Amino acid sequence: MNLDGETNLKVKRSLEVTLPLEDDEAFKNFTGTIKCEDPNPSLYTFIGNFEYEQQVYPLDPSQILLRDSKLRNTAYVYGVVIFTGFDSKVMQNSTKSPSKRSKIEKKMDKIIYILLSLLLLISSISSIGFAVKIKLQMPDWWYMQPENPDSLYDPDQPSKSGLAHLVTALILYGYLIPISLYVSIEIVKVFQARFINQDIQMYDEESGNTAQARTSNLNEELGQVDTILSDKTGTLTCNQMDFLKCSIAGTAYGIRSSEVEVAAEKQMAMDFEEQDTQITNGSRCRKSAHNSWEDSRGGPEIELESVITSKCENDQKPAIKGFSFEDNKLMDGNWLKEPNTEVILLFFRILAICQTAVPELNEETGMFTYEAESPDEAAFLVAAREFGFEFCKRTQSSVFIREKYTHPGQFIEREFKILNLLEFTSKRKRMSVIVQDEDGQILLLCKGADSIIFDRLSKNGRVYETTTAKHLNDYGEVGLRTLALAYKKA
Repeated sequence: MNLDGETNLKVKRSLEVTLPLEDDEAFKNFTGTIKCEDPNPSLYTFIGNFEYEQQVYPLDPSQILLRDSKLRNTAYVYGVVIFTGFDSKVMQNSTKSPSKRSKIEKKMDKIIYILLSLLLLISSISSIGFAVKIKLQMPDWWYMQPENPDSLYDPDQPSKSGLAHLVTALILYGYLIPISLYVSIEIVKVFQARFINQDIQMYDEESGNTAQARTSNLNEELGQVDTILSDKTGTLTCNQMDFLKCSIAGTAYGIRSSEVEVAAEKQMAMDFEEQDTQITNGSRCRKSAHNSWEDSRGGPEIELESVITSKCENDQKPAIKGFSFEDNKLMDGNWLKEPNTEVILLFFRILAICQTAVPELNEETGMFTYEAESPDEAAFLVAAREFGFEFCKRTQSSVFIREKYTHPGQFIEREFKILNLLEFTSKRKRMSVIVQDEDGQILLLCKGADSIIFDRLSKNGRVYETTTAKHLNDYGEVGLRTLALAYKKA
């Protein structure tokens, strides 16, 4: 559903009391009453109650399918229509389509309207004067034979003469309106389009394509563009997130460099080469100084080589979308050898549990893919899967995680009952879920902005705050998007 302009997946769930209603036969004796708010344009709110079998159940937006929504991961649904026609939210939000005419065309229209008004004024004045002359002076014009009046020159009916002259005046003065102006403007636009197509400064060497003006209607607007504003980076990029680094219990993991680091190393190497060239051309006679310079630039060159070589080696492995993490300390169950095993275990479980995604089994690969509300959430689930905590199933009240390394040599499928789910909002800046594990332990799992999470830490939970904050700053400086995870045991 992208009624709000976002194409991410919106998770919808039915009430648990209606889960047994799975076929047409189950609705034979079904009776219920829905009481809800009046029609309104808000896409994110809904207030209502569902009365069924002498019980009242609250309804919220997660149980509402808006008009124009499309089903994903679901073959069909049974539902009841609440609002129709102009009462539906999509119709409540509909607005009149804006005009896309250019400023020149709008200005031309104003000029034409002014000239047309002037033409009507002149023609009206001329026709009124003609009617007055016919009535008052026509009888004195003997050469017009007033004794045998024509219908258009009858002194007794000057209004007919005035109307006839109005048509004549409109034809005679019609040249005030330059109809050819539109044709001239269109010819200019065609030439502008050809100039754009032949502009060498708009040629793309990588693709070998030139600019193509597919329409000449808005050419004149191009010179008025000063600034392009975008609401977020996802608008101009592929909007894909990769899990690259993490900090758990004050220990940083992940040795792979980010794109910003690689670009910085390349730029440093280019700067060194330029300086080397300048020194070589400017001081050929001082070979000793040049040799010392070669020795001094050896360190950064080796550092760059290590970064690029590591990346080339990784390219030989099958790429995993959303997962670019490299560190043998956590991979293949090696995290069990780390000192803070329990904290690392909870870290992986938070990645796998604190989410609203829907798993889909890929029959070809046998692995799960995830339909998530955001690319961040999908990257976390892929990371959890690669670490050995695979989210494999979701029901109305539980999530199931398949753990690989907690019991070496076998997969353990664990069920976590969802007691409450607080979804991410721009105001809360975090997402929380309260779950109960198979041992009856109740956990509050949370992920969100580090500033929000740090403010809510208890005194006992600030052991790793300083080190973690330093790692987050380091990650941010190299262009990574950061997020903090936290938990509380009941």
